Order: sequence, then C-alpha cells, then structure tokens
Amino acid sequence: MNRNDIGKGFFAALLATASSVLLLTSIVSRGDTFDSIQFLYYQNKLGGLISLGALINLLLFFVAIRKRKNDFATGILILSLLLVVGIAFLKIMG
Repeated sequence: MNRNDIGKGFFAALLATASSVLLLTSIVSRGDTFDSIQFLYYQNKLGGLISLGALINLLLFFVAIRKRKNDFATGILILSLLLVVGIAFLKIMG
C-alpha cells in the first residue's frame, strides 16, 4: 500500500468535488458564490449540493480501478466516505 498514491487520490477527489460544487453553485446562483453556499447551508440544502458535486468521484474511482491504480482509488474512496460522514453531520445539525 503506497501512502503517496493514496494521498494523491484523496487530493484529486477533494479537488474534483470542490470544483464541481463551485461549478454547480456558479451555474445555478446569480449572486456571489460564498453567499450562495451560505444561503444553501441555512436552507439545509448544502448536503445535497455536496452530494451532487461528489458524483465526479464515482467516475474517478472507476477510471482508477480500470487502470489498476488501486491505491489511488483507495484515496478516492476514503474521501468519499468522509464526505458521507460530513453530509450526515450537516443533516443532523440542520
């Protein structure tokens, strides 16, 4: 198990999720991105936005598995599980 590849997979998934969330927010909202994310948090819709943004991780995961980069895929899976815990936390707190 190569920790460097796991870290790369984790960071790639984090960047993919963050960029997807920002892209979706900028497409849907008319105002400032930060204000839109804050508004979604107060409306208890931020978890859904993060879930939509995290769908890109599914594609990354299957590409990594197909190319036999199992450690990279492990990093993606770890971040995906952390996102699930974070979204559950947002739902419980809201």
